[in-house]
Amino acid sequence: MSSHLDSADNINTEGAPLSPHGLIKFLVPSLLGVLLFLVPFSTGDTINIGMGLMADGLKALLGEALPAIATLLLCLSVLLTGIVKLTRPGWAREGMLRELFDVAPLWVVMRSLGALFALMTYFQVGPEIITASFTGGVMLNDLAPVLLTFFFFAAILLPFLVDFGFMEFIGSLVRTPFRIIFGLPGRSAIDATASWMGSGTVGVLITTQQYEQGFYNRREASAIATNFSIVSIAFALLVTSFIGINHLFVPFYLTVVVAGLIAAVIVPRLPPLSRKPNSYYEPVGCQIQEENTGNQNLLRYSLGVAVARAEKAPGPVRLAKLSLFNVADIFFGLLPLVIAIGTVALVLAEFTPLFTWLSYPMVPVLEWMQVPEAEAAAPATLVGFADMFLPAVLASDIESELTRFVIACLSLTQLIYMSEIGALLLKSKIPLKLWELVAIFLLRTAITLPIIVVMGHWLVG
Repeated sequence: MSSHLDSADNINTEGAPLSPHGLIKFLVPSLLGVLLFLVPFSTGDTINIGMGLMADGLKALLGEALPAIATLLLCLSVLLTGIVKLTRPGWAREGMLRELFDVAPLWVVMRSLGALFALMTYFQVGPEIITASFTGGVMLNDLAPVLLTFFFFAAILLPFLVDFGFMEFIGSLVRTPFRIIFGLPGRSAIDATASWMGSGTVGVLITTQQYEQGFYNRREASAIATNFSIVSIAFALLVTSFIGINHLFVPFYLTVVVAGLIAAVIVPRLPPLSRKPNSYYEPVGCQIQEENTGNQNLLRYSLGVAVARAEKAPGPVRLAKLSLFNVADIFFGLLPLVIAIGTVALVLAEFTPLFTWLSYPMVPVLEWMQVPEAEAAAPATLVGFADMFLPAVLASDIESELTRFVIACLSLTQLIYMSEIGALLLKSKIPLKLWELVAIFLLRTAITLPIIVVMGHWLVG
């Protein structure tokens, strides 16, 4: 995800008076961003955020047309990419359009696969392993509409949260505890909160934009994207309801939070994340300081940094241009990748014994941990790598409430889901390879599973 925003310079606000104009420019957009991304609303039986409500409204308006729209966008992506690669037109020789369509051969293949899978699924032509309702159907009819509507508003509205000083304000306030506990910048608290209230994909979207603007180095961006892009409360409620443990939601979410926090402390300190360099994204190549360089009051200093950032924010025209580019990048770049990778992952999970074979070593581990129905539960401990909802699907028929509790908690703490988060990370400029995502997924599984089982025996019995 590219924002093309100029990075803020390191700022020394010591002794500088707060400009009333700058203060307003910080407060008004930032408060709007907080209301849209971070403030939860109760709507019926679910919890949502302002941006999510807007996305749901658009989804309801477009309804059954969304799979067709997604298919059309996927075909356009392949068509425009082919034109640019073959004819090198003048309009795509430089700038944003070249970045969008003049892509490496691997991404050309992935875009082509995404369009092919979507066409086969939409018109129900081709092998059932692709067109089935639980493989291609899940990606095109269930996930694509959510991504289209959610990311449309996320790409347009995200600047209110990240470009007018709010990240600097929070980052300066909580810098010390985040550095001590997680070894990460304080501003990463926003990534986690946006994920918690909205979705993990929004957290990754924020992280990638912050990385490309020079606010995170390679190690920090990799650690934040793979450890703080937690699934939303809304999805957690969906999982507990589907798996039949909604009466245990409070101990369930407490377990997820505890296990997730412990993993966020440990995983970034282990390879492969610990081996990531502390260098910055080359086009930016600068480091953003969060520390208070003087003896000012922390709140006063944080406000000063935020106001200074707000005064350097892009104007309305440039923001609109960048927002439209981000929407196009999602529709033509990310969506094909999600459909291609997600469909292949679901085919492997549903039509091959791959995940069953891979999970054989988990059976004695679960038995040693005294988890009932260990053999039935084992595949669900690893299948989440393909899609975050698959563990719940596999565990829904398990009789033991404790086992369903463990699987549900584990599925929310593993975080690396190739049908969504994984595809977004591979598409981004954050330096993460596929094998590293596999390693991080396995590390998070190994660290969180014992914690979840212990808390499950304690809270569920």
